Amino acid sequence: MTAPAGLTWSLRERRGDGLPVLADPVEEHPGGTGRGVRVCVVDSGIEPGHPLIGPLNGSWAVVRDPVTRELTVRPDTVGDACGHGTACAGIIRRTAPDCELYSVRVLGERFTGTGDMLIAGLRWAVRQGFDVINLSLSTTRTRFLEELHAIADDAYFARTAIVASAHNTPVESFPWRFSSVISVGSHQEADPDLHLYNPAPPVEFFAPGQDVRVPWLGGATIRTTGNSFATPYVAGLCARILSRRPRLTTFQLKSALYLTAANVQVPSTPTPEASDDPQH
Repeated sequence: MTAPAGLTWSLRERRGDGLPVLADPVEEHPGGTGRGVRVCVVDSGIEPGHPLIGPLNGSWAVVRDPVTRELTVRPDTVGDACGHGTACAGIIRRTAPDCELYSVRVLGERFTGTGDMLIAGLRWAVRQGFDVINLSLSTTRTRFLEELHAIADDAYFARTAIVASAHNTPVESFPWRFSSVISVGSHQEADPDLHLYNPAPPVEFFAPGQDVRVPWLGGATIRTTGNSFATPYVAGLCARILSRRPRLTTFQLKSALYLTAANVQVPSTPTPEASDDPQH
């Protein structure tokens, strides 16, 4: 079997000193405003013109042909079908105010959706090369596991960070369980700008998701609770980090989120002891 083009699986014909990598330092504070970072919300759509969201850079929807049953992704003018995507978009905008916001609608009214529509929308978003994809959705249907896993891996190696919400109940669901995504649950801390690292995964990070004020349909706002609303906060943090360090991979983004988590104590570098020997 011939190896796929561009696949490096060993260094048999090259030396390590021939693979220089310019390191991007990871700061202990996210900084940045999200400027220049493309964030896509794969959800129920985003209400255009909502005062807490502002302009959208593009909206699409997964549409099923009534005859062939084939799924396609088409430009969307409907907006949000149920409010969920608008809420997530508002949290992202609040966290990373200068990011570019895009929408792919995979949910309909009353939060209805199917696993194949989720897959179609997520795959399309990954292929567009968005920097960050917010996915406050998951499926418990194991028949979709393998395909979702492949899409998540494709995103990981293409430097598209999928920030995925854990299920609100302790059940197996996907893709948040995959190590190639950034998985998020919610905490109950009072600080609305605090995130935590979980030393006992599979959920990797916790963020504000309890009784949070979010934009909703009709230009309104509501208060709501759930892992869905912790996830866009972390997606916004990723956008802020990438606006300062645009070359970071998803692996490096996880490291940055780890270092900036409120419960992670970063030891200071010890000062070398002075020596009486003038040669030292």
